[in-house]
Amino acid sequence: MQVFRGFHHPGIASACALTIGNFDGVHRGHQAMLALLKSEAAHRGLPSCVMTFEPHPRDYFAARLSKPELAPARIALLRDKLSELERCGIDQAVVLRFDETLASLSAQDFIRQVLILGLGAKYILVGDDFRFGAKRQGDYATLDAAGRSHGFDVARMMSYEVHGLRVSSSAVREALHGGDMDAAARLLGRPYAISGHVVHGAKLGRSLGESSPAAADGFRTLNLRFTHDKPAAHGIFAVRVHGLAATPLDGVASLGVRPTVEDAGRVLLEVHCLDWPAKLGQSGGYGKLVHVELLHKIRDEARFDGLPALTAAIAQDVRDARAFLAGTPAQGPHAALRRQTTRDRI
Repeated sequence: MQVFRGFHHPGIASACALTIGNFDGVHRGHQAMLALLKSEAAHRGLPSCVMTFEPHPRDYFAARLSKPELAPARIALLRDKLSELERCGIDQAVVLRFDETLASLSAQDFIRQVLILGLGAKYILVGDDFRFGAKRQGDYATLDAAGRSHGFDVARMMSYEVHGLRVSSSAVREALHGGDMDAAARLLGRPYAISGHVVHGAKLGRSLGESSPAAADGFRTLNLRFTHDKPAAHGIFAVRVHGLAATPLDGVASLGVRPTVEDAGRVLLEVHCLDWPAKLGQSGGYGKLVHVELLHKIRDEARFDGLPALTAAIAQDVRDARAFLAGTPAQGPHAALRRQTTRDRI
């Protein structure tokens, strides 16, 4: 899949079949829409294209209004979003920076400048709640009328439901916020996961286990930055780590701001692998791109009265993670519960 920042690039196809949205999480409803887009693109002999935004438009408006509570919790960072779009078979993704210039475009200017001149859209597929343009003045009817005038087709896909419940990014956020990882996986069609390069941390974990028989070598962790200050999930999890060895590694992870330690405030995913492969050495994880599946929430993040209490809590987390993972068969990365197809909608 080709990825473009903006649409002023010579490599972008001169015409495309397009869908537009934030696609946070790329859940089962998104997957069904992308399957339909691919089918329509193939029928027309066009590349499939997804246009998405960074930052999320609601992040932009929350910052502009100085009301951080208006910003949604983030399910996935851009890397994971693009990875899922590629797995769905999309040919090109266009990431538009959502800023004052884009926010102020009228619906008609958005159609002309972005959809027609910028992307050469010949077919556009949108969701049933799609709105666009300054003050959300444009809707499906606006787009459909423009299509009749300018010669592109417009289609609308209604909500996707599982067992009578609408699948949405909001529903995924609610499941993750409540720690219901099974519900989140059903909505996503795969275990919830976060990917990133392993970065150096404070290395506090190496010394935490010195007084604990549960971890003679300490609780060495792999650190991944979550570059949004409101992750949809938070707490301590039993996890599986892909990308370090030939088979996934069991682990326990903390996603949050680490309230007990001194440098709290920055969101990190800290992963302790339960059985560290000797061949990786002490520093074998740094710089590697890993994919961490958060399979089961053990507890919420908590502030402890000193490092001994924190060490004891981590030792218990390790025991809880081992117990859970012992009954959960390991699968390959991105293991899907059920990938959606166009037939699910037609």
